[in-house]
Amino acid sequence: MHGDVGPFDRFAPLYDLVMPPARASKLRRGLALATREVDRVVDVGGGPGRAIRRLDLPERIVVDAAPGMLRRARSHGLVAIAGDAGRLPLATESADAVLIVDALHHMPAVDAVFAEAARVLRPGGVLVVREFDPATLRGRGLVAAEHLVGFDSAFFTPDELATRLASAGLDPTVLERGFGYTVVGVEESERAK
Repeated sequence: MHGDVGPFDRFAPLYDLVMPPARASKLRRGLALATREVDRVVDVGGGPGRAIRRLDLPERIVVDAAPGMLRRARSHGLVAIAGDAGRLPLATESADAVLIVDALHHMPAVDAVFAEAARVLRPGGVLVVREFDPATLRGRGLVAAEHLVGFDSAFFTPDELATRLASAGLDPTVLERGFGYTVVGVEESERAK
């Protein structure tokens, strides 16, 4: 279930040079929907920590399947754990927030990814997803370009992701629409002990 790991592993040394920094203000808006204090944040498919490095938080963890990306994350002083987004190597209710930034379209079995995010979130925690809308003109161009270079990407509209978050037991909010959009899911339930 590792998706496009190979190309990203090879691309790791150049990633920070060619990718623009993540927009911290957009991430903070999503994190603000948490109904608990946000201290421990997990950046799933976070590569070199491009998104999580933009946030000043007590505990920042990157989970990625590409060894090259994990080395880059560690070089930035982040805790970096090898793992699959559909089977996170984290304990149940061990995170206050999960980020998936510009990476979900590379992850197969999106519903399993959301179920895992819901499992590791503490009650009141949030899943913040930043993605690209394939229904926009730029989105259609991105879909074509990713497939042209050989990525096995699958893109979703904001409303499609909100529906999938609800199916995973998270309370969804479409925070922002457009080519780059934000969907947030809040973990509100107490799990049976």
